Amino acid sequence: MEKMKAALCMQYGSPEVLQIQDVNRPVCKDNEILVRIMAASVNSGDVKVRGLAVSGFLKVVMRLALGFFRPRHSILGTVYAGIVVETGKNADMFTIGEKVFGITGLKFGTYAEYISVSEKSVLSQMPKDANFEEAASLPFGWHTAIYFLKKAFTSHGL
Repeated sequence: MEKMKAALCMQYGSPEVLQIQDVNRPVCKDNEILVRIMAASVNSGDVKVRGLAVSGFLKVVMRLALGFFRPRHSILGTVYAGIVVETGKNADMFTIGEKVFGITGLKFGTYAEYISVSEKSVLSQMPKDANFEEAASLPFGWHTAIYFLKKAFTSHGL
């Protein structure tokens, strides 16, 4: 089995709990594409998950959903941009060499060199003028930007 590097989170805590290790590279299923991740961003959601940075009853809910003693998914990260390097036999929406970006949601897995995702997941071709870093910031960052822009325009009567 081919290997790849990934940042593993084996316990909740500060950024220092992340460890770079060699792990098995994902295998592309029939309806999936394998993406070589060229950029991934760290966002506020990632920080909250890694550090279990919530209080009260929400902490219990997060533990039930994400893993009680440690994250259920050891490879965190939710947004990425990269290049399609393999397609499953039933995957025909993207081609090898195509630049894509997307968000995995609670499936995580972007703090790694490769990720295998359903071709029908939340992903798209990269904007032609964007680089990988810019594209990786789009799936999560635009929500935050729109929220604060709307708030600013509403509170100032614009």
